[in-house]
Amino acid sequence: MVYQVLVTRGYAEPDGSTVFGDIELSRLTDAGLAWRVLDDEVEELRADQLEGADAVLVLGPERVSAASIPVSGRLRHVARFGAGFDAVDTDACARRGVLVTNTPEAVRRPVADSVIALLYALSHNLVIKDRLVREGRWAERQKWRGSGLTGATVGIIGLGGIGLETARRVRAQGLRVLGYNRSDRGREAATIGIELRPLDEVLAASDYVVVAVAANPRTRHLIGERELSLMRPTARLINVSRGVVVDEKALATRLSDGRLAGAGLDVFTEEPLKTDSPLIALDNVILAPHSLCWTDQYTAAVSASVMASLIAVSRGERPAETVNGPFPDGTWPRRNEDNDEKGRT
Repeated sequence: MVYQVLVTRGYAEPDGSTVFGDIELSRLTDAGLAWRVLDDEVEELRADQLEGADAVLVLGPERVSAASIPVSGRLRHVARFGAGFDAVDTDACARRGVLVTNTPEAVRRPVADSVIALLYALSHNLVIKDRLVREGRWAERQKWRGSGLTGATVGIIGLGGIGLETARRVRAQGLRVLGYNRSDRGREAATIGIELRPLDEVLAASDYVVVAVAANPRTRHLIGERELSLMRPTARLINVSRGVVVDEKALATRLSDGRLAGAGLDVFTEEPLKTDSPLIALDNVILAPHSLCWTDQYTAAVSASVMASLIAVSRGERPAETVNGPFPDGTWPRRNEDNDEKGRT
């Protein structure tokens, strides 16, 4: 039986073209796998949509819940195009023997580059200066002097792959880096030159705070009103994790009343961001539509990683980057022929 891969519809067209560009679905064909794009665009995948599939490639924000998994037991793999997997119930997948993979290494450098782009843009008030020229407000330029980065301190909340890669880039610029992580990162911090501090100290001592944690129940509003109040009025916040990690309402209030100098946001609590959001009217905020890292190199790296995972699992091999394996019984996904014969309960 041919191994079947379904591709979610939200970010893809029926012919396999996507918002990311060519993700090289031809690699699946060359490996003997069949693929097709789902007919319907949905917020949460349904079991009837995934019936008969061995794997599903989730390109966008589509949720995968326990109810998404067909009872037939054939589905064995949920592959996320990107690093975030907060929309996937990984525990439910593990209980049903469905492996979840993502592509953290592939997104590490592109997202870190995005942080640096926001860092420099905020430092130089780049966006508002562009607007002054376009709107004929040249005379206002003296009101928008930038803040030099020499001697600045950058605090990084979350020292996973993206946080550590960002720290490497910031340190290469000669800036001081403070870092906070829930688990121990002492060895990595020492190698890069990150000064580990408690969360409150990082917030209070940093000129720029970068939020790069994974979204989960523990990190919802990790940066809330109390945490924002610890930041200097001259400080700026950069969020490239998930919108729910920062209390968006509290952030907008502090930005509008001058208790925070600026922010660079590529993620929001609700996406797309509503046009009546108070953030849109603020000159001291740089907004990006959750795509700042989307470059040709991003697409190439993520595509290579996710296709390798899909092909590996189809062959009964353990992929390089897994989220929820091994399963409760200590096993990894069985080979295709075993799954076809025995099913999965």
